Amino acid sequence: MSLIFRLAGQRCNSQFLKNSNGLISCIRPVTLKATNVSPPSKEGHDERNMKLKRPQSPHLTIYAPQLTSLLSISHRATGIVLSGYAIGLGLGAIVLPESIPHYIDCLHEMGPAAVSFVKFSLSFPMAYHFWNGIRHLIWDTGKMLTIPQVYTTGYIMLAVTFATAGFLTVM
Repeated sequence: MSLIFRLAGQRCNSQFLKNSNGLISCIRPVTLKATNVSPPSKEGHDERNMKLKRPQSPHLTIYAPQLTSLLSISHRATGIVLSGYAIGLGLGAIVLPESIPHYIDCLHEMGPAAVSFVKFSLSFPMAYHFWNGIRHLIWDTGKMLTIPQVYTTGYIMLAVTFATAGFLTVM
């Protein structure tokens, strides 16, 4: 490949770079001036930027929480929680000495509040991740992308999520 480019360059250069005398005229002499290099400064990045009066990059702590960012972070968090549930329950089924129904019976002995809490803890991340994933699939079609629509679908998704998780909890 380089041979092709070299040959093409020689062919093109021979026509465009020669003057009427047949000499290459576009090359001009360049003189470089040598200077001493200053030693690197021992100040840190932040100190140098403060001295130069450069603004610091904004950090998450200066932003007001927005529905869009909170829902995005929550979507990732529920995905992680669901993965943790799958790994934990799968390993528990393999490693624990008793079968799963034994542990469910132990949970029922703790009372209905404990059962409801465990059911909600298992159903909420699943419902949230499912409904928010549907919302993202709608976005992938190019619909509901204006800011008012994003906020409206966010609030609707939260309402449907809590309704779904509540329904699965009382079942």
